[in-house]
Amino acid sequence: MRLRPAAVVAGGLLALSAAACTGSSDPDPTTTPSAPSATPGLDGETVSVLGLWSGPERDTFAAVTGTWEDATGAAVDWTGSRDLAGDLAAAVAAGDPPDVAVLPNPGLLDDLVRDGAVLPLDDLLDPAAVARDYPATWTELGTVDGALYALPVKATDRSTVWYSPAAFDAAGYPVPATWDDLVAWAGDAAADGRTPLSVVAPRGPGSGWALTDGVASLLLGGCGPGTYDAWVAAEVPWSEECVRRSFDRFLDLVTAPGRVLGGVPAILTTGDAEGVLPVFTDPPQAYAYPMASFAQAFVADAYPDLVPGVGYDWFAFPAVDPALAGAVTVGADLVVALRDTPAARSFLAYLTGAEAQARWAGLGGYASVNRGVPAAAYPDAVARSVAEHLAGADVVRFGAGDAMPPVVQAAWSQAMLALVRDPGSLDRVLASLTAVAADAADR
Repeated sequence: MRLRPAAVVAGGLLALSAAACTGSSDPDPTTTPSAPSATPGLDGETVSVLGLWSGPERDTFAAVTGTWEDATGAAVDWTGSRDLAGDLAAAVAAGDPPDVAVLPNPGLLDDLVRDGAVLPLDDLLDPAAVARDYPATWTELGTVDGALYALPVKATDRSTVWYSPAAFDAAGYPVPATWDDLVAWAGDAAADGRTPLSVVAPRGPGSGWALTDGVASLLLGGCGPGTYDAWVAAEVPWSEECVRRSFDRFLDLVTAPGRVLGGVPAILTTGDAEGVLPVFTDPPQAYAYPMASFAQAFVADAYPDLVPGVGYDWFAFPAVDPALAGAVTVGADLVVALRDTPAARSFLAYLTGAEAQARWAGLGGYASVNRGVPAAAYPDAVARSVAEHLAGADVVRFGAGDAMPPVVQAAWSQAMLALVRDPGSLDRVLASLTAVAADAADR
């Protein structure tokens, strides 16, 4: 199945330009990536790829990989999955794994390495090129026992807060630089009769995940990566002093009267795309919206006349400890190899390279951490600044839920819904989550 029919490419371009390029006053990218050089002997070969992408995400992937197909004469055979772990396990057990898989988080990586199902990328890619293009903070995320097994081909910043620069200026509000600044600003805004925050636990599967993002950012930016990693690995209890204090800080902010639009009922019933809307009404119904960087698409879709970087912008979720201001929680799609063929090597080199990712960036709704992707590849100032924040981070960690076993992630997401209803249940909830994490670690 050749992945790049013309209709798919056009659909991807239209969908992503509507979501992320509308309203930008920036000039068109001045750097057009060249086509990948042809690899001899690949004409008619196929690379099988397994992943979760569908809809616009898959369409833009098709547009990007189509360039490699045209240059090499090979084809990408994409299989979409709704159960990536199960489908990968079945394919490996049957002795017929895909050549390449795209993992949505690191949860599967350790298992695949332990089972000997994935191949070290050091053997398939040029290590010098990887070291040149990828910051060490990012290659560490795909390294297991000293060997590189995965590289991020698409990244999301989970430490962003969306706001209207004009609304902040009109109210005389500075952008908060620290957590204490944010808390003080929220109190001042509420005292002024304004509602500072829109906060949501998005409806649907895993409702509560956006609340876990807030706690994870507070924990990484307040306790540091050592405690964060130990907590994720179930090596310290959820009641550990700094871990508990991170929950306390978050709950104190979002459950205090007047701090969140609509209070707890709105947190529990508002979708993620809806949560950003009140920030850009005139006058604003709320002034800031903590949500991952994909919220840019929500803003651009709802307010197409707003100019990125002028009509809307973002600031980094403030760290509790100013020394940890460069720590970022992220999401990322990680590419791994399960079979070694000439076509798979060529495809991996292209997909992880700057040429492919610059094309991807130009379609919008995408951020790369590859240092070779030029700033001009991004369609607007906001998308560009998100990518720069990700690539320049001093400390990078996956959002804690994504790095935990699925049973722990699900229990934590559900627990956050209970905690915003009843913050006084914190000690009991943390004890329960400690037990769930310990049980999962023992399996």
